[in-house]
Amino acid sequence: MTPTPSSTASAPSAHGAFDDIVRSDSSLRRFLHGLPGVDQVGCEARAAGLATRSIKTTAKAYAIDLAIRMVDLTTLEGQDTHGKVRALASKAMRPDPADPTCPATAAVCVYPDMVATARQTLGDSGVHVAAVATAFPSGRAAMDIKLADTRDAVEAGADEIDMVIDRGAFLSGRYLEVFEEIAQVKEACGDAHLKVIFETGELQTYDNVRRASWLAMMAGGHFIKTSTGKVQPAATLPVTLIMLEAVRDFREQTGQMVGVKPAGGIKSTKDAIKYLVMVNEIAGPDWLDPDWFRFGASTLLNDLLMQRTKMTTGRYSGPDYFTLD
Repeated sequence: MTPTPSSTASAPSAHGAFDDIVRSDSSLRRFLHGLPGVDQVGCEARAAGLATRSIKTTAKAYAIDLAIRMVDLTTLEGQDTHGKVRALASKAMRPDPADPTCPATAAVCVYPDMVATARQTLGDSGVHVAAVATAFPSGRAAMDIKLADTRDAVEAGADEIDMVIDRGAFLSGRYLEVFEEIAQVKEACGDAHLKVIFETGELQTYDNVRRASWLAMMAGGHFIKTSTGKVQPAATLPVTLIMLEAVRDFREQTGQMVGVKPAGGIKSTKDAIKYLVMVNEIAGPDWLDPDWFRFGASTLLNDLLMQRTKMTTGRYSGPDYFTLD
């Protein structure tokens, strides 16, 4: 059943402390609009300042391996084939076939119809299968279709579901509708983890990014994710900073940790390290773990591998040394 904004019996929040807040659309709106406003100038200045931080060579080697372990290696194209997904899954397990010390990535992210292929290839390697669902990337579908999309992906073997929120409902102020949608998708996930995608490039303001972050966490999202990678701008440092502040503050209030996943446009090792510095400074070292921070990327991994090879061998391999994704 599609939730309605006028509902008076909404789904309970994932954390009992918020049950009164999500009891009605008006109370949820008061809470979200009562969150501290984002100082745009200050936020962007802080993000720019953190981006200038440098790290020592030994720390850089650790950061590169950590970033590789945090990659959700992604292919989300209409021309995807089972062969491409099998090759991508093989690369996720063994990113550098010439170096067995190179760590595996966190996950392979695919469309739901490719989940079974990814699952079969990955086996019990420990690399997760993530599936985009709920009418990705637009989110424009009836609720029963979104839930069926989610259940089909989980039944096919997905460990993680990346859902997109209804941005039209959110921007119209129908917050309870969005909350209930996330809560229902989480229920449909069963044991699979849920990442909630905001498409921050369409949310218009930093205040909306903060509101969406709290809304998704209260509804039970395991991760909050910036973007689908199909809309520009996708992930940015200021937007990720706001989301990291939100997960930090949420843990202070509830004791529960929620992960963050910037996705789209992160292509270089230099960029990845900027994000890792920000994670450490804003949320804290507990989030420097693939369980709590991920990169949604298709081309980032190759640059990480090239930089890793240069550090370990002293020679810089060209981009054609590793497979193209």
